[in-house]
Amino acid sequence: MPILKIGLPSGSLQESTLNLFAKAGYRIRTSHRSYTPVIDDPELEGLFLRAQEIAHYVERGVLDIGLTGIDWIRENEADIIEIAEFAYSKTSSQPARWIIAVPEDSDIQTVQDLQGKRIATELVTATRNHLKNHGITAEVEYSWGSTEAKVRVPGLVDAIAELTETGSSLRANNLRIIDTMFETTPRLIANKTAWNNAWKREKAQHIATLLIGAFNAEDKVGLKMNVRRADLAQIVKNLPALNNPTIANLFDENWVAIEVIVDERVVRDLIPKLKKAGAEGIIEYPLNKVIY
Repeated sequence: MPILKIGLPSGSLQESTLNLFAKAGYRIRTSHRSYTPVIDDPELEGLFLRAQEIAHYVERGVLDIGLTGIDWIRENEADIIEIAEFAYSKTSSQPARWIIAVPEDSDIQTVQDLQGKRIATELVTATRNHLKNHGITAEVEYSWGSTEAKVRVPGLVDAIAELTETGSSLRANNLRIIDTMFETTPRLIANKTAWNNAWKREKAQHIATLLIGAFNAEDKVGLKMNVRRADLAQIVKNLPALNNPTIANLFDENWVAIEVIVDERVVRDLIPKLKKAGAEGIIEYPLNKVIY
């Protein structure tokens, strides 16, 4: 039986990864002491690794495919195939950004002011490449943790390159962003040799379709309701549909059934409006996958 070897991120990302695969239809069982999970698909063989390492092992062919961030792909300068990006919804969350920050009272104002300075980060190679693209020569050193604290201690470093989503932690530490290097999102990647294998490529694409569908469904719900034809125009006007609502005739020709997919965040305000406009029998249900 052919096997596709997949790398899954461990640590803080492990639980969310398992939940995403579960919604995609894959049940993955693991234990705290095991790097090799049991997947309910006999054609899949999994391995838990740190997200920082996955791109490296995919490039080497230890893994056929893997799930990791574009930041660690860049950091490893990995020569791989990108199968899919799990783009964040603008309505629910925001992509994490790798930024360069300095203390609020620092004289450093722009990336050009980093010439000859010292920067601490976990993302050494990508930071060096970013500075090189700006014509900047600086000392970039690896940070083993407590990166935000280091820049506040005189004489340690002049700036940090750090991952942030909202910037709240930076503000809490009295740090100021002077440059954004890039946004990072999760990617499903493949080894080039594996990608040239017809069976492995098709299997990887199948997994990608299901994972993207599960990812797209995370902030969406379905709504069903019955509506009098006389109220239909007003009801449809209130619906922020994914595309257009599905409208079906009922046995009673004076009524129709409407089904629509909406952002979960709007439902608490939407349902009262729909009821007021004449909708009846409103049902909200969760979604496992949304395939565009």
